[in-house]
Amino acid sequence: MKRGNVYGTKGFVRAHGAREDPRNYADKDGHLKPVLGLREMIAMGVGTVVGAGIFTMPGIVAADYAGPAVVISFIIAAIIAGLSALAYSEFASAMPYAGSIYSWANVIYGEFVGWLAGWAVLAEYLIALALISASWSSYFQGFLSSFGIALPKALTTSFSLGNGTWFDLFGALALLVVGHLVSRGVKGAAKVENWLVIGKIAVILLFIVVGATAAHLQNWVPFVPKHVPGTNFGGMHGVMMGAAQVFFAYIGFDTIAANSAEVKNAQKTMPRAIVGTLLIATVLFVGVAAVLTGMFHYTKFAGNAEPAAWALRQSGHLFTANLLSVVALVGMFSGLIALMIGGSRLVYSFGRDGLMPKAFAKLDKNGLPKNGTLVLTILAVVLGAVFPVGMLANLVSAGTLIAFIVASVGVLKLRKRQDIDHSGYKMPWYPVLPIISALASIGLFVSLNKDALILTLVWVVVGALVYVAYGAKHSTKD
Repeated sequence: MKRGNVYGTKGFVRAHGAREDPRNYADKDGHLKPVLGLREMIAMGVGTVVGAGIFTMPGIVAADYAGPAVVISFIIAAIIAGLSALAYSEFASAMPYAGSIYSWANVIYGEFVGWLAGWAVLAEYLIALALISASWSSYFQGFLSSFGIALPKALTTSFSLGNGTWFDLFGALALLVVGHLVSRGVKGAAKVENWLVIGKIAVILLFIVVGATAAHLQNWVPFVPKHVPGTNFGGMHGVMMGAAQVFFAYIGFDTIAANSAEVKNAQKTMPRAIVGTLLIATVLFVGVAAVLTGMFHYTKFAGNAEPAAWALRQSGHLFTANLLSVVALVGMFSGLIALMIGGSRLVYSFGRDGLMPKAFAKLDKNGLPKNGTLVLTILAVVLGAVFPVGMLANLVSAGTLIAFIVASVGVLKLRKRQDIDHSGYKMPWYPVLPIISALASIGLFVSLNKDALILTLVWVVVGALVYVAYGAKHSTKD
């Protein structure tokens, strides 16, 4: 039933602060088929978290912020993400609904807060899809250039009159292929994801083993460089800035949770998948960061878009370096699959509740939200293949942190609900750990640069306006 207009501030607060009945989501999402198991969910999480960035971020963050202490940056990010992962695990066990933090916040806080949380996460998905597809296009064009194949300049990257470019053809094609694959069913897409992730992890381990043979102890000294006044480099300030930069990788937790309604035995599978993803990702990130900064002095990686492959080539490991470049393409593609699955379920959730057109929530004959997938694909193509998105990159970390703060505080309210099944996983050391988790995410959020915070505020304001102009008038909540 559509809600009529609400007049006055008090009326608005009452109407839009009303909490969703969890039984309604259970009924609405009952048409989604539970076909995913623990293996598929961990592959999806690792496929998102451990993307091609594992071969680039350690070098960039080491050169710009932390030096060899980039290892500590990854550990700090992992600890904060791990605390939030425990909160996500409790929510995913208690309420295995499509839409993850959006649906949970709708039940716990009310529709308006739930919408803003979901809106922040939507920015994560769109920008991450756009950025990764652009990176995939760049890598693929480099691969083709080794065979003398080149696209017309106008089709090589996003729109820029100054550079004479109009459209990123390969970036758009990558998104369209992934969107088609996901629209055919998550089970089939998850099988592809499983094999891609296995191959990616194998090459990451190969890099760690081969690279360790070329590591030199003196490159790790001093492990924490002194802070350079007036900059973000060095000392614990640099380490924390580095942690804020790498934190966006942990969007993988939301990607897993967004598919809760399609998971077999969700109460047990979801917590195991989330914690398993965290452990695997942290070990791989720390291993690559330690080996990379041991192979060459961190200053060598300044402005280097492919530090891992470069380090291997400089060490004489040409075959492994070339293999690494190919796996970077595979890694980015697996990340696109996981992001497309998670993001399309979020769009489905918006349509399910009437906050976006109901057509977005329509399921096809196989019980799949094909329209939601189509909408996300089109938006990502427009953002990534047409418009420059580099200046928006920090919004990914900001959106992730907003979602983690909402989830951590939400655990305090979730425990008080008597209408929700709490027989599954529970976050330990309640209420201390949820509070620490929220404070840690807030601390990292304020560590983001000023541009990221301003862009986040603008995005949230736009989301609020969209809600007032459309969502509040079309909401299906009684």
